[in-house]
Amino acid sequence: MKNLLSILLLVITCPVVIAQYTISGYLKDGDTGESMIGATVVIEGTSTGTVSNVYGFFSLQIDTSPVTVVYSFVGYSPVKKTYNLSGDYREDIELQPALLDAVEVKATKSEKIQEQTQMSTIDIPIEQIKKLPAILGEVDVIKALQLLPGVQSGSEASSGMYVRGGGPDQNLILLDGTPVYNASHLFGFFSVFNADAIKKVELVKGGYPARYGGRLSSVLDIRLKDGNMKKFKASGNLGIISSKLTVEAPIIKNKASFILSGRRTYVDALYRPIMAYQQGRFDPSTKSSLILYFYDFNAKLNWKIGNKDRLYYSAYTGEDKFAFNERYSFSSQADQESYKSRFESGLDWGNITSAFRWNREWNKKLFSNLTLTYSDYEFNIGLSESSTSTIKDTINSDFLAFGYRSGIQDYALNYDFDFIPSNNHFIKFGASTIRHMFNTGALAFTIQESWVNLDTTIEIGRDPLLAHEYAAYIEDDWKINALMKVNIGVHASAFNVNGKLYKSVQPRFAGRVLLTEKMSLKASYAMMQQYIHLLTNSNIGLPTDLWVPSTQNTEPEISHQVAFGLARTFKEDYEISLETYYKEMQNVIAYTDGANFIDPSKTWEDKIEAGKGWAYGAELFVQKKVGKLTGWIGYTLAWTNRRFPTINFGRIFPYKYDRRHDASVVVNYKLNDLWSFAGTWVYGTGNAATLGFFTYNMPLESFYSDRFRQNEINHFGNRNNFRMEPYHRLDLGFTRTKKRKWGRSQWNFGAYNVYNRANPFYYRFTTELDSRGREQRLLKRVSLFPIIPSVSWSFFIE
Repeated sequence: MKNLLSILLLVITCPVVIAQYTISGYLKDGDTGESMIGATVVIEGTSTGTVSNVYGFFSLQIDTSPVTVVYSFVGYSPVKKTYNLSGDYREDIELQPALLDAVEVKATKSEKIQEQTQMSTIDIPIEQIKKLPAILGEVDVIKALQLLPGVQSGSEASSGMYVRGGGPDQNLILLDGTPVYNASHLFGFFSVFNADAIKKVELVKGGYPARYGGRLSSVLDIRLKDGNMKKFKASGNLGIISSKLTVEAPIIKNKASFILSGRRTYVDALYRPIMAYQQGRFDPSTKSSLILYFYDFNAKLNWKIGNKDRLYYSAYTGEDKFAFNERYSFSSQADQESYKSRFESGLDWGNITSAFRWNREWNKKLFSNLTLTYSDYEFNIGLSESSTSTIKDTINSDFLAFGYRSGIQDYALNYDFDFIPSNNHFIKFGASTIRHMFNTGALAFTIQESWVNLDTTIEIGRDPLLAHEYAAYIEDDWKINALMKVNIGVHASAFNVNGKLYKSVQPRFAGRVLLTEKMSLKASYAMMQQYIHLLTNSNIGLPTDLWVPSTQNTEPEISHQVAFGLARTFKEDYEISLETYYKEMQNVIAYTDGANFIDPSKTWEDKIEAGKGWAYGAELFVQKKVGKLTGWIGYTLAWTNRRFPTINFGRIFPYKYDRRHDASVVVNYKLNDLWSFAGTWVYGTGNAATLGFFTYNMPLESFYSDRFRQNEINHFGNRNNFRMEPYHRLDLGFTRTKKRKWGRSQWNFGAYNVYNRANPFYYRFTTELDSRGREQRLLKRVSLFPIIPSVSWSFFIE
């Protein structure tokens, strides 16, 4: 490891062949002024070039003059500029969106897949995501990612992600660089990400660059729009269950801008009159109410202080609320008797994130980004029940209440640098520190009855629990020659909790070798260490997952992943990749058998045990990003296993989301200027589940009776010993776009699960009578969603 660090430092400090002149600046969208991430800057007729960073900054060294430079990006018309240089030159370049049917679109690709050092990384244009058919018409970024190879959903319509055999806590989800700890709305049916506010979505499944750390399975990097620097724009959507509105405009043209975007569901408002009608018709003595909605809000400000300095502030807040209240009343004047009762239950959870960042262009080759972030996730659940009875002059009152809360809060400081000493080296280095505060769960009980009065709070574990995480990294994307390119780096981290210090040095490597002009061979290795864990109660579908830190008794999770692959561009428009991977995980945790999150007799550390995990497989991905026809085909062949000392008698068992075959087909097609079509079809091997029971006969009245009753006891043999039926589904969507004087209006028509497949959500045992009147045990499949049509209307003021 010392040798690796020495090599990396040598790369930075040793003499390099300095180009005679440097062209640097920012690449921007010509319509909006948005910075362009990953745009390509190439010297015409050569393979010498660079790409813009996440803030649009580029630096290209030139050793000849005059020279022609080509600036390009997916879906934009390229710009060619000829320079006759006599010194360093700085210029901001604006690219204009290209028409889909324009011939030049074929030349607007960014760095081709076979030329990229990074593997196991997928970038989906956000406009392509927004065209996909979605359940109830609500576009969802996470559900689009679930259609990619190596990424699985949890259950029907869930917004969870299981990447290459990892759990949901092993995904580092970043919103403008800030971690998001719960990315689901409405019990997992939707994600917290509003597609109208998003500029870029990138998923890294392996071969992680050294700048990423803290998770084992994936990095989902989502970047928000900066806000239109040139003109006012607005868009909105009215759907069956939700509506949203986005507004962006310059504060000072070409200098400062903002974007605001919000959405809210109204499921409870639609259901409320139905509930009131049912109660008035059948049970006027009972009154019930339902609250069920989520909202989220994104905001971002950016200010160009000068040519070299920029300030950004972004924020997100979102919350889910679910509550059910019921009141019952009865009275009898004849008997001088009355009775009133009230039942209230509810849960809510939500995230707050914010990020303040300062970009600084120190010189033509050095760029920095200083970021201060805040993230807060909290979950609360509670119920109460009270009753008052009056019999003549006697009044009795009872009251019972229960509450549970948990959460995690982070403050973080990151300082990152991009250093480009030559066209053959793109060096990134930086450091970060995070202050974690864990609320590992607290139960509150209140009981007030005639014989007892109790009001207490039971803290489950240490609350709050503070921990500090530190990290530093350095990496170099090094073009060795025309055929070979590597990304080599190291990520060092430490975690301090209650006097216990964990340390880790994690090497990273990714490389490619061009076999032909259009095909390359790739390989990668990454070691990852994760200091925080998510306890998942698999018996319930609510967001009761509990974030906990590594402690003296719970060690950090560690993974080693290797991958090999082939990447090829076919007919210029198609990108094809084939990858194989193997991942080994240590210290993954799970609840012991019978444990759950509300057991007050034990701390969370007493309810878990650590084990090992393995995941391996192969992934095929074919993608077309530009043109009238876009989309992709993905296929995954995978195995995922776990082993714990006491679970399943210490034997290896398949992980719940072990899925042997997983396939998806995604198509977007623009029929004409008025109509466009989108369709998705998915297929997956059924999830693994644990089933089992046995029966015994017991005397019905006494041990001396000859009459018996059959009783059942759940007996679970091997863990996940049963396979659900395969899952498959077809979704279709049609969009009608009409140009208006003020912009565009758009009708979206779609259907989820078009051929009404009864996909299994879970299974249950039932007892039915056969044709001879005898009881028989049957296993019943329970499905969640039939065919669901949707319609929505959108507008775009441009």
